[in-house]
Amino acid sequence: MASRVVITGMGVVAPNGVGLSDFRTAVRAGKSGIRFDPQLEKLQFSCHIAGKPQLDEDLIARYFSALELRNFNSSGILYGVIAGMDAWLDAGLTPNTTEEPYWDYGMIFGAGTSGIDRFREAIYKIDEQQTRRLGSTVVVQTMNSGVSAYLSGKLGLGNQVYSNSSACCTGTESLLMCYERVKSGQASIMLSGATSDSGPYIWGGFDAMKVCTFKNNDTPEQGSRPMSASASGFVPASGAGAFVVESLEHAQARGARIYAEILGGHSNSGGQRGAGSMTAPNPAAVQRCITSALDNAQLGAADVDVINGHLTATAMDGLEIRNWSKALGRSGKNFPYINSLKGMVGHCLSAAGSIECVAAVLELSEGFIFPNINCEDLHPEVLECIDLDCVPQELIEREFKTLIKASFGFGDVNACIVFKKYHDGQ
Repeated sequence: MASRVVITGMGVVAPNGVGLSDFRTAVRAGKSGIRFDPQLEKLQFSCHIAGKPQLDEDLIARYFSALELRNFNSSGILYGVIAGMDAWLDAGLTPNTTEEPYWDYGMIFGAGTSGIDRFREAIYKIDEQQTRRLGSTVVVQTMNSGVSAYLSGKLGLGNQVYSNSSACCTGTESLLMCYERVKSGQASIMLSGATSDSGPYIWGGFDAMKVCTFKNNDTPEQGSRPMSASASGFVPASGAGAFVVESLEHAQARGARIYAEILGGHSNSGGQRGAGSMTAPNPAAVQRCITSALDNAQLGAADVDVINGHLTATAMDGLEIRNWSKALGRSGKNFPYINSLKGMVGHCLSAAGSIECVAAVLELSEGFIFPNINCEDLHPEVLECIDLDCVPQELIEREFKTLIKASFGFGDVNACIVFKKYHDGQ
């Protein structure tokens, strides 16, 4: 019999809050974590602002030993380990200190480009005289699976340990993959998450593509403007989010707190056919992903109370709203509430889905809908499909039952996941 699957732990390293408590406070208040970045100005980026988590040495020392930090320069692994360890502890679990791995516990923790600053340091040493001086940790810091390698060693996981990578869909896809592994009975617990590096070597390509904002360099907190008529592109950002995904039976047996239930979801690709391309979504695939996610969750379009969108503050926001409206067959005042965390944190790239899912699960678990900031001037294409009141500008304290979260990424890939509020015994 397939297991019901629940979320029992969460961790987050976000531009507007490090740790679940600070992040919750920031999200409820509509607090921005976007700041001026002098390095981007010095390098003559068009965008001089970014969303970068604020960490100090004392915090980092709680997760890494002095030996581990020697020659360490991978912000993505740093963020991922902190978020992952926090989620594990938040679930009431402890790292494995025995010689026997946790055979029934595993992890799928995604990443985009990992350890690029460390890799740059290494490149300058690659010659006949210095190749052997690269350092013993350069491999694990620069391989894409570095974050899962670090975390699995710290936790002692013996089930599947894997790093997925699907552009902006990475975090949402990771959560779906963990859900499927637990539901099928192949694991009792899976740690899910995704992380993204900070810095100009990650963000430079997007700035060169002219998809980053350029209008708000002097007013950083107003720079990320999802669904706004005055949006000029996304704000580059970074961080990590993580979840403990567990079978309901296992969670109940150990008396775990339950944040929400995962009902199902779907991932697909538009094949870069039709209107789809490397950078633009195929609308037919997006709509199919949404409807298939609901089918998998055994829900109808009328059951959706809240949408947590991808909504990047680019020209694609209007198209995304149209896709939601067509897929759900709902428009005007009949459209669900919809919000985008990117107004507060920017676009966290491969970590976006995980960080945004943390916010979404908090909304569902605690009964609120966080405000959309910087979209007081909703784009006309948005208002063609939905009513103004569907895009809340202020915090709404309100219990609701179901939320659907979507991520759409480069390469014309899509992922949607459906969450349900959990009540004891239901």
